[in-house]
Order: sequence, then C-alpha cells, then structure tokens
Amino acid sequence: MEYVQNFIPLKGHLFLSALIAAFPILFFFWALAIKKMAAHLASLGTLVIALLISVIVYRMPAVLPVMSASQGIVYGILPIAWIIINSVFLYKLTVKTGQFDVIRNSVVSITEDRRLQALLIAFSFGAFLEGCAGFGAPVAITAALLVGLGFNPLYAAGICLLANTAPVAFGAIGSPVIAMAGPTGVSALEISKMIGRQLPLISMFIPLYLIIVMAGFKKAMEVLPALIVSGLSFALTQFFASNFLGPELPDVLSALVSLVVLAVFLKFWKPKDIFYFEHEEAATALETPHVSNTGGQIAKAWSPFIVLTVLITIWGIPQIKLALTGQYAGANPVLKALNPIGGAASFSGNVPFLNNHIINGAHTPIAAMYKLDLLGTAGTAIFIAAIVTKFLLKISWKAWFAAFFETLKELKFPILTILFIVGFAYVMNASGMITTLALALAKTAALFPFFSPVLGWLGVFITGSDTSSNVLFGTLQQVSAQSVGMNPLLAIAANSSGGVTGKMISPQSIAVACAATGLIGREAQLLRFTVKHSLFLLFIICLLTFLQSNILSWMVP
Repeated sequence: MEYVQNFIPLKGHLFLSALIAAFPILFFFWALAIKKMAAHLASLGTLVIALLISVIVYRMPAVLPVMSASQGIVYGILPIAWIIINSVFLYKLTVKTGQFDVIRNSVVSITEDRRLQALLIAFSFGAFLEGCAGFGAPVAITAALLVGLGFNPLYAAGICLLANTAPVAFGAIGSPVIAMAGPTGVSALEISKMIGRQLPLISMFIPLYLIIVMAGFKKAMEVLPALIVSGLSFALTQFFASNFLGPELPDVLSALVSLVVLAVFLKFWKPKDIFYFEHEEAATALETPHVSNTGGQIAKAWSPFIVLTVLITIWGIPQIKLALTGQYAGANPVLKALNPIGGAASFSGNVPFLNNHIINGAHTPIAAMYKLDLLGTAGTAIFIAAIVTKFLLKISWKAWFAAFFETLKELKFPILTILFIVGFAYVMNASGMITTLALALAKTAALFPFFSPVLGWLGVFITGSDTSSNVLFGTLQQVSAQSVGMNPLLAIAANSSGGVTGKMISPQSIAVACAATGLIGREAQLLRFTVKHSLFLLFIICLLTFLQSNILSWMVP
C-alpha cells in the first residue's frame, strides 16, 4: 500500500488545488477568530477536515493520514508538551510558596519612574516569564502588576503585549524552534542561529518604541541612556545565546542580563524628571508601598530559575545531549556512564503502515518514526529543576504533587490544542497539501522573501502561538523557498520572526490581557491599540528578510 504524493490533485488547476489545500487553515481562522470556538475544538475540527481532504481529494489510503496524525501527536507530547508542562509547573511552585512576590518586589522597588518600570517589568521581566513559561502567563502577570502600580489598564495591557514581541520566538524554553525542527528536518540549533540574526535587531528597537508609544518621543529621549542599556544588553545576549547555546536559553539569559544590567545602571543614573501619567498625582504615586527584601531572600526567590538556567545550559552541550539520548561515542567516562541510561530512556520505532509507504516528489520513500527521548529533552531538565526547587524552597511532597497535577489540569486544553495542531501539520505534510500551497505561493517569485514572514504573522494571529505557527507553516516556508531560490533556513526563521509580531493581536493574547487588567468587554479597543504596531513591526521583519535574501546574504549561517 503506497501513496505517491500528488501536489496538484485537480489536474491543471494549481490555484484551485491550493484553495482546497488551504481550506483547513481557513476553517481554523474562521472557527477561532470569527466563530470564537474553543481553540482545542477548532484545532480538532481542522485535523478532521485535513484528514477528509487527504482521503477524498488527494486520494490517500485512509490509514496513511491517520497514522501520520498519530506521529505528529506523539511529537506534540514529547518534547513540546513536556517542556510546556514543566515550565508552567516550575513557575507555579514559586507562586505557591510566595517567592514570586519577592521576585516581583525586587523588580518594582528599583525605580518610581513609569517609563523605567515598564522597561523592567513589561520588557525584561515579561521576557523572563515568556522564556520560562509562555502561553499567556507573561502578559497576564506583567499587565496586572503594572495596573497595581497605577498604570492605566488599557495602556498596561497594550504595553505588555507590545513588549512581548522580543522574546516570543524562544518562548517556553525554545518550544517554537524545537517544534519546527521536527516537520522540517532542520537542526534546531541552525534555526536558532538564523532567528538570532533577525530578532535581536527588533529586540534592540523595542524598548525605544515601547516608551515612544507610552510617553511620546520627547519623553523617550529623556531616558535614552536607559533604553540603550536595556535594549542593547538584551539584543547582544539574545544573539550570542541563540547562536552558541541553542534555542532553549536566549529568553531566560537575555531577560536576566537586561534586568540586572538596567537595575545596576539605575543605581548610578537617574532621569532628570520622574515620569507619571497625566491622570496621576505625583504625591500619590510616591506613596506606592514597596516591600524591602534582603539579598538572601531575593537570591532564594530567584534560585529555581538559576538552577533551571544551569541545567538547561548543561542539557544543551552537544556531547551531554548525545549521552542523554544514548548516542555518545566518545571516551569521557562520565558521559559513557550516562550513555546506557540515556539509551534506556530513549525509544524509536517505525510508524506502523506509514514508514516508507509515502513516496515524495523525488520518488524516494519517506521514513516515519516515533521518537521519544525522555531524558534528552529540555523538559526533563526543567522537571529536575522543579525537584531541586522542592528542597530549596522547602515544599512538602504533598504540595509539590498537588501543584504538578493542578498544572496538568490547567493546561489540558492548551495541550490538546497543540497535539491536534501538530497532528494536522503532519497530515498536511504527508499528503502533499503543504507543497500544493508552496507551489502557489512560489508564484510570488522574487517577492517571496518579503512575504515569507507574513505567513508566520498570520499563523500566530490564528493560533496565538509561535509554536503552532511554526508547525503549521515551517515546511511550507521550506518548500516555497527552495522553489524560488531563497535559502530555506532564512524562510523557516522568517516564519518565527514574523510570527512574534502577530502575538500582540492574537485573540487569545487579547483575551488574556483584558482578563488580567479588568478590560473584559473592551477587547476590540485593545486590538485597535495593538494592530498598527503589529503591522509596523511586521513590515520591518519583511524588509529585513528581503534584504538578507539579497544584499545581506552574508548574515545567513
């Protein structure tokens, strides 16, 4: 039982074939953005429609797309879902023990200036939360915090959504990049390197843009030294971490570096005038209570994330990663000892009825395997950090397990959404639907590098997740780029970089921000606030990608 991929099922009608291939995506957009269907139900419907089209239009034997979906769902469980579950779990432990309040106080007690508070909380602290947890937590927490400090709720929500642009591509310990590595077959490190040669340019600009939006150009110039310190320290760290450490740590390290560097800088430099919003009285603002914590208390509160950073760094070392997956062939005795343990925790097996049963356009059978590397995934490093945190913060095992199962309960629908979306992406890929869309998109020819990031932007707008967008469109970008002579790695990275600009207008993000700031029912108003900034930043990414594909090709690794 074999299936030879047919990229134009309606002979001689490429664009009609592409329209049919795009139908599951259009349904997902309609169900989520217009019908306001629950994300897990919309994604399930999308998967079912893709299965039907693959059988009815593309004439695949039914067992093939079903097994392909199962392959995607397994990949969605490990490593993607495992990373997300443990990221949120670790964050929840700090909240449950009250240490998160200490972390918050250590940030907000540094300055009274609203502009600098926005930099510390919305930009740096939000990026840190995005790197560790993602999935709405950064915007919800930072927006609520700013409102508590006296920010106008609409501005607090809008500013936090805008600030969240910089870290999204490497959120939840690199989940978006790791997710795209699977269906595209491109190394996560290579994707990370390319994103790290695009996004830092935006990250460096975001602090300035953020304060201009918040207070105007003149007021932004008054704190220009702080903006340079914040943006430059973040961008440089993001570049080096993404290019030399991989996709797991750029957010966490960039956020910590920019947070610490700016905090130290503010010990020696203060703006001439303290900025407050027009609706505030300076005297009232100065009465904002702050809790002072000792250095030991602050170090204890941050210790779970320090442990996380150390473990993720260790897990990212290539030789250790090989040992943890049972593939190490060197002479190091410690790694050799880890190798059999890693091999026991790693499982690979052919996907029944699917492996080598699909023939691609090059007339080559496509291998299909279930791959589960439990010990080698970054999610396990985070889980170990959570175990260490139990002892550092002196949490009882009962409370520890209660927090873990509470996390599972809270994330059940987001996890289902991811599983269905990844399964859908694998069906699109196996059937050839993605290639059909790519052939139609390739008709843009020389302009494709400019429009490439738009796909990522659209995907994040629809799904609310750079991870889901990368899974949806990663292979499409790859195939389209190859057909027009663009570097496929650049197109894959552009999908993620373009996607970060769609996060601030995603219905899910808007809903989270409104809920956190008491703006329920004013979602349309917040969307109007963010949409122009989303389009402006998207244009910058599109222009940069076009230049990197032509004039600045030396920037591509």
